Amino acid sequence: MSVPRSRFGIRTFVWHADFIDTYLRTALERRISPDTATLALAPLWAAVRAIADRCDATFVAGRWMAEKLRAHGVPRVQHLPFGVERNLFVPEARSEAVRRALLGPGRERWALLVGVGRFAIEKRWDVVLDAFAMLRERREAALVLFGDGPERGALEARARGRDDVVFPGFERDRAKLASALASADALVHGCPFETFGFAVAEAMSAGLPVVVPNAGGASELADGASAERYAALDPRACANAVERVLERDRAELSRAAVRAASGLLTVREQFERTFEAYGELLEKRTRQAPSS
Repeated sequence: MSVPRSRFGIRTFVWHADFIDTYLRTALERRISPDTATLALAPLWAAVRAIADRCDATFVAGRWMAEKLRAHGVPRVQHLPFGVERNLFVPEARSEAVRRALLGPGRERWALLVGVGRFAIEKRWDVVLDAFAMLRERREAALVLFGDGPERGALEARARGRDDVVFPGFERDRAKLASALASADALVHGCPFETFGFAVAEAMSAGLPVVVPNAGGASELADGASAERYAALDPRACANAVERVLERDRAELSRAAVRAASGLLTVREQFERTFEAYGELLEKRTRQAPSS
């Protein structure tokens, strides 16, 4: 931030994780009122504004987060959504063989639920696991959680003794992940803090209905015709939402998910829009300071 303005063309601020509210507000509100927490966090938002003031733009992937930053007085916020590999994450990737392998032997008639993401505390996989335990009191189902991260050991310990919860690890083969998503009955997501929600977007593109909290980027992406929302951080509400989505027509949900995903950018379109944004900023900077 101390580099003289004459040494570069433009400087941008990419806001891809809301550390202030995701970690600090959540912790503070366990001890103090929301209004007091807002006052306590005000200096940190002032620091965010100070950084943004010295940048030509602040890029953010979700509209809800863009609105939030603007409400905090952050200047020059631009909504720049991410893209999805819509040519890879398709309903045609569905495979009965993959489905049987994920469910395990003798479970062909069980519901197959999947989750995809980083195993970190803010992703709230605890909500998903607790909701699944409640769901299992009502119906036969298996939960497959793809991913890895610092909380993996704790999550596996939480599910210890359950043969209906599987942790295959991080799937590096995108085609295999696409097939797993297309072959499942629903994606269950626990994080209400997403700035975008890649897993939700990829699931929708694969024709998979999603169950998401009613907050954050996951909620913004979800379409009511192919999704169920629940009160964020409430495992019972999550279990009820999963029950509702499993009772709906799977083929109809899949078609609706694909329709909703068709409005998302492709990865190529994301990069084209990004380059356009930087080009416009550079052009504006050149007009303002032609000698630099």
